[in-house]
Amino acid sequence: MAVLSKIRERSVFLIIIIAMALFAFVLSGLFDANLFNKNATNIGEVNGEAIGREEFAQQVEFYRSRSNGTSTNIQNVNNAWNSLVREKIYETQLKKSGVVVGERDVWEAIISQPSIQNSPQFVNEAGIFDQEKLKEYIATIKDGAEDSEEGKAQWLAWINYEKSIKNNLEQNTYNSLIKAGLGSTLLEGKNEYFFKNASVDLDYVYVPFSSISDSLIQVTDEDVKNYIKKHKKEFKSEASRDIEFVSFNIAPSVEDEQEIKNELTKLIEDREEYSSAAKSSVNVTGFKNATNMAEFNAENGSDTSFDTSFHVKTDLTKILADSVFNKNINKVYGPYKEAGFYKLSKVVAVKQLPDSVRASHILLPFAGSSIADPTITQTEEDVMKVADSILAVVKADASKFEEIAKEMSVDKVSGAKGGDLDWFTYKTMIPEFRDYVFENNVGDIGIVKSQFGVHIIKIDGQKNKQRAVQIATFSKLIEPSENTENQIFEQAETFASELSSGKSMEELAKEHNYTVRPVFNLEAFDDNIVGIGSQRQIVRWTFEENTNENDIKRFDTDNGYVVAKLVKKNKAGYSLKGKNVRGIILNEKKANIIKERSTAESLEELAKQNNTSVKKSLAISNTSPVFSGEGRFIDVAGVVTALDENKLTKNIVGKNGVVFAIVTKKTLPTELKNYNASKKTIERELQSKNALIYEAIKDNSEIEDNRAFFY
Repeated sequence: MAVLSKIRERSVFLIIIIAMALFAFVLSGLFDANLFNKNATNIGEVNGEAIGREEFAQQVEFYRSRSNGTSTNIQNVNNAWNSLVREKIYETQLKKSGVVVGERDVWEAIISQPSIQNSPQFVNEAGIFDQEKLKEYIATIKDGAEDSEEGKAQWLAWINYEKSIKNNLEQNTYNSLIKAGLGSTLLEGKNEYFFKNASVDLDYVYVPFSSISDSLIQVTDEDVKNYIKKHKKEFKSEASRDIEFVSFNIAPSVEDEQEIKNELTKLIEDREEYSSAAKSSVNVTGFKNATNMAEFNAENGSDTSFDTSFHVKTDLTKILADSVFNKNINKVYGPYKEAGFYKLSKVVAVKQLPDSVRASHILLPFAGSSIADPTITQTEEDVMKVADSILAVVKADASKFEEIAKEMSVDKVSGAKGGDLDWFTYKTMIPEFRDYVFENNVGDIGIVKSQFGVHIIKIDGQKNKQRAVQIATFSKLIEPSENTENQIFEQAETFASELSSGKSMEELAKEHNYTVRPVFNLEAFDDNIVGIGSQRQIVRWTFEENTNENDIKRFDTDNGYVVAKLVKKNKAGYSLKGKNVRGIILNEKKANIIKERSTAESLEELAKQNNTSVKKSLAISNTSPVFSGEGRFIDVAGVVTALDENKLTKNIVGKNGVVFAIVTKKTLPTELKNYNASKKTIERELQSKNALIYEAIKDNSEIEDNRAFFY
């Protein structure tokens, strides 16, 4: 949809306005984008080390190339940022540690890679890996970086490969240093063994928080603020924006559809048209009588090309199977609507074809064919002569086909079976191969050339011959007309203009029967907006310094236009989003109430004070923390297994309630001669947290992020 080109066509006045706006944008860029600010050339800083624009742009391009265009620009930006931040954080840590990963280290790591060692490209005549060949390759792609975009991309890929090797070395080196310090002692192993295997029998009173009504507790805003102050890290939130918007999607109208349908109707029959070249009326062949369907579709602007394949009924869409398949040749069906198109269809040829075929082949490659390796030097003409000789032999004695296939076919899978390809259906093979085996007879042997090389083919079997048709279809995409695009543009412009004059979006939308959609908590690097997809331009606008609350702006989108309003700027600070702080405080206050009223010094009296009863539980341990009749209390088990026998312990606060307990029996595990196994278990658990190392040093790094100025 050429929305922007349509805008340019609207009027000279609009072009002037756009030019002025672009000029103003350039000027504002000079000042507002901080080009004269010391940070203008930096995307950010990590521990005082800058991430420059050029360095960052190369990394973004690397991620774009690696994704083959499937990722959005902001995803590439975020990936590049995370990669560079990680790289520089580890560089800083290694410098502090006095460890340097040098060029020699990187080179040794590169040549030890299996993909490098085993590549035929880097082995000498003796079949041994040769560093010099790798160096020659690197020099070649470096020289080719300026010759083409492909050469530039290849060199960039190699640079990033080297960087990834270096980064991995640095990270592994630093992590190894950390791991070396994550040891344990035999005493710690012993304590761990006893902690996990000690068990207790106990009498206890359990008072759940749910026994106290929420209505009896008051949680104030001040309580919440104080809790957040004590747990700042948990509630830190980035700056965000709240917006609301109305979409104006450009979609074909009923009139547009009818116009396209009428256009196809006129194409069916032959017609007289005036020819300026002939300076007279000429007869133009219609779809019904056209014989060269590929040419007809091209000349008349079909949005789909002519399909030369033959189809059995089960291969077709429901419309074609029900309404076209059984029609006589050149009997037109349509115009009909299918999958966003208006179409005309007719049967142009009918054959009896099997639904499946069994065949064998001998495949001979020639230089330039898609499976030919650099050692193949025979031309197509040379290979065809060999194929003719083989054809003469196997036609004279078909029993020799299997032996020759095993010896000469480069298709080693089928060659090992004498060339047998087993049974396959019509759409399985490439057209040249398919047409031969489906349109000839069992026992026929012939030669076919394809992108893979030259095939000597033997048809071994065919099943279920049936009617197959070749169908010509002329299609026109159902899309909006220029008039429809203009109307939608005017609606969006009018709506934005009326809003800018101070009218309420809700009231104005209701008046025009538009739908207002709110979006909350958009963050600076968000890319996707619910309801309209990837709209980085809108997110950026909401974070621009000159954009204020209640500002209105119209945006062009892939499907039309969006009129957006910035409702609220939420500053960076603290947020309760996703956190049940009031619930946590509520339980803390309930725990205090239970503690305050539980003044007795015996379980029986404590049970009376809390309107419950004394219970027993046997063999409670940290590996089996199940309290009879109550459930799993992992947090409480960790406390009671460490208690002495016959001593009342009060106010053990768990996740869901308060416990009072007396250990009646404590069973310790059998002492071991050596606690090395437990020691190693601790070390494994510590080292399994390797992924947390980076997050820990990142939290303690100084990171300045300026991406929002540039992306």
